Amino acid sequence: MIPIRFTSTEKREKEFVASLKKNVNEYFKKNGISTKANIQMVLKSVVLISTYIVPFILVLTVPMNAWLGLFCCIVMGIGIAGVGMGVMHDACHGAYSRKQWVNDILAGSLYLLGSNVLNWKIQHNVLHHTYTNIEGLDEDIEHKGPIRLSENSKLKGLHKFQHFYAVFFYGLMTVAMLTNDFTRLRKYSKMGLLKTQGKDLKKEFVKMLVRKIVYLSVIIGLPLWLTPFSIWQILLGFFVMHWVASIILSFVFQMAHVVEGASQEDSDHDIKTDWHVHQLRTTSDFARNNRLLSWYVGGLNFQIEHHLFPGICHVHYRDLSLIVEKTAAEYNIPYNLKPSFRAALRSHLVRLKELGYEHH
Repeated sequence: MIPIRFTSTEKREKEFVASLKKNVNEYFKKNGISTKANIQMVLKSVVLISTYIVPFILVLTVPMNAWLGLFCCIVMGIGIAGVGMGVMHDACHGAYSRKQWVNDILAGSLYLLGSNVLNWKIQHNVLHHTYTNIEGLDEDIEHKGPIRLSENSKLKGLHKFQHFYAVFFYGLMTVAMLTNDFTRLRKYSKMGLLKTQGKDLKKEFVKMLVRKIVYLSVIIGLPLWLTPFSIWQILLGFFVMHWVASIILSFVFQMAHVVEGASQEDSDHDIKTDWHVHQLRTTSDFARNNRLLSWYVGGLNFQIEHHLFPGICHVHYRDLSLIVEKTAAEYNIPYNLKPSFRAALRSHLVRLKELGYEHH
């Protein structure tokens, strides 16, 4: 893999980066607080993990009709999306705790979704964070089935309808990962990315297979054994849980990078801007003042701050966003902010429609 280099000759950009880092460091020093999780973050983790596990325990232990069972599956989907965004995400970045074992345990909450931590760290921490919105390197803007997310990828006739059908395919994301994880692991090995993580393909393949068998044995096997629900009812509940989680995760991720004002690049040439400035140009914040949304999505509506400071826990992003926006304005660097969830969702759908028609 040939890495893209970020080379800026602009003095203004270098000064912006130095000033930004200084301002953020001063914020933590002045307030005497840690960059990692606080007690509110710990309590939130308990609530989100419980939102996933408690409905599952109820399904297994309390006699209920199919409709109540389906409701529990929907709540589990909401819970597991919350765990992914609000617990696992910080832990995988090492932003939850200064103790690595704490981060490792909480990163493992990804296994509750049937997915794989190593794949996530390569796909998200390495590729997405380093090469944000760069076609061919950032897998977040790769085709999602028949959905075109990059202006630099091939345009097909079907794409003109994608703003209508995207919602269905977004809902398949986590189910697809159950099998896609194996091909992705092989791909990362070929790219030399497993080696950079000090991992062996065969060992990781076996570990992944065992974890997925355990996951399916618990999430499908236990209801089959302990409840009167039929196999098709259990499989429907399993699909609904994943569909709900996938819809939430997909839209939150895409509303930060595939929106109006977020630029995209191709991997044919080096980027002539500083890496930090590139993050601001390719990323958007949204619904800054919606505290409930921010709580649930793990601060992913403060995506600019997350990309600039991935090692800082998301509980600090609201305060950091004011610092980043102010510093960006001082150096005339763009800062993309959508005022509300609705505005960000609308902007994503507008961009999807544009990507269904336009050539680069």
